[in-house]
Amino acid sequence: MLTRLSAVLVLMLAGLTGTAHAVPPPPPNPSDSEISASRAEADAKAARVGELTGRLTQAESRLQELFDDVSFKREQANKARVDLETAISEAEAARREASAARVQADAASAAVEQSRRELDEFAAASYAQGTTVGSFSAYIGAKSPEDLLARAQMLEAVSASSLNRLDQVTRDQGTAANLDAAARAALQKAESKQAAADEAKKAAEQAQQVAVDAHNAQAAATSELQSNKDAVERELAAARGEVNGLEAQRQQYDQWVEAKKREDEENARRAAAAAAAAAAPAPAPQRPIVAAPSGGGVQTVINRALAQRGVIYAWGGGNYNGPTYGVRDGGVADSYGDYRKIGFDCSGLMMYAFAGVGVYLPHYSGYQYNSGRKVPLSQMAPGDMIFWGPGGGTHVALYLGGGMMVEAPHSGAVVRISPVRYGGIMPYVTRML
Repeated sequence: MLTRLSAVLVLMLAGLTGTAHAVPPPPPNPSDSEISASRAEADAKAARVGELTGRLTQAESRLQELFDDVSFKREQANKARVDLETAISEAEAARREASAARVQADAASAAVEQSRRELDEFAAASYAQGTTVGSFSAYIGAKSPEDLLARAQMLEAVSASSLNRLDQVTRDQGTAANLDAAARAALQKAESKQAAADEAKKAAEQAQQVAVDAHNAQAAATSELQSNKDAVERELAAARGEVNGLEAQRQQYDQWVEAKKREDEENARRAAAAAAAAAAPAPAPQRPIVAAPSGGGVQTVINRALAQRGVIYAWGGGNYNGPTYGVRDGGVADSYGDYRKIGFDCSGLMMYAFAGVGVYLPHYSGYQYNSGRKVPLSQMAPGDMIFWGPGGGTHVALYLGGGMMVEAPHSGAVVRISPVRYGGIMPYVTRML
């Protein structure tokens, strides 16, 4: 039994040793014409890859432009909403003032009527008693010249007093009527302004819808382009493999004699390198450097914004007290269900951050851009607001320092720290503190 087992082991060892030292068969040796044809085909595929890559770059650039346009139109809708709320408040105040002026005018008219009635009653009573002013009968029955003079003076004094009072209340009525007319004119102007603001809101919402529709159409095209891009990348990989394939075969053939030795040496080197790489500790992740801002107020603003990291984006969401439900936009935000989420949009996050130091910004990035002092982009400091788009109306973020910012970026994302993006950025930042 032992002898047989030893024999089997000897045969196995001999077989393994022979396999290890056997020279592999030579690889294929492609002809020069085959290599040339392969290179020409690879060059043609590389040109095609370059063409498709250029088209994809243009398409992605257009998609970004449409996304920026949607963001701008959203903020314009925010502006129109704020303006309409202001116009409604002004119109309500004008209505209250007009109502008060109407009450004053009515009271003055009533006073005039009362004075006229009293004057009429005096004249009637004087007539009934035979003492009508200017009438001869008022003086009949006088017993002496002194009595006659006394009657005349009394009647003149009473009638003059009544007429003077009537003149005064008539003047008061004129003043009240003027106030009433001015109040009604102010009310008409306020209601006209409210109507204009309402029309502007509708126009902004319509423009937003047009932008959303264009973005959605481009998004569908982008999905198809993404599929094409995947195919292009596979085509590029195949082209690179093909351009090198035959050359690799030729090189293997030329080095056939030493192929096995080099293969063993290379495998040993790679194994050692892999073992060393596996044993080496992974490098520590780099954290973004956020410069410490000067001033407690700036730090409070930054801390309030950073404390909201991870809060969901909700278009139209956020106020001075924190995150709120989003607002319907009829397009992209609705497709993400922003109106059902409690979170921030870009300008809402700024409202909350600066409210901590008593600065109350409007809920529109374009208005926020003009709320403080303009500072050149090259001089921006922590706590400054950074803006994108015409008039700052596309997006706003808070600069942290070290080339980093905190922002509520877009639907489907969360409040986060990001590197400053310079594409489409405004040349000035806004400094509030």
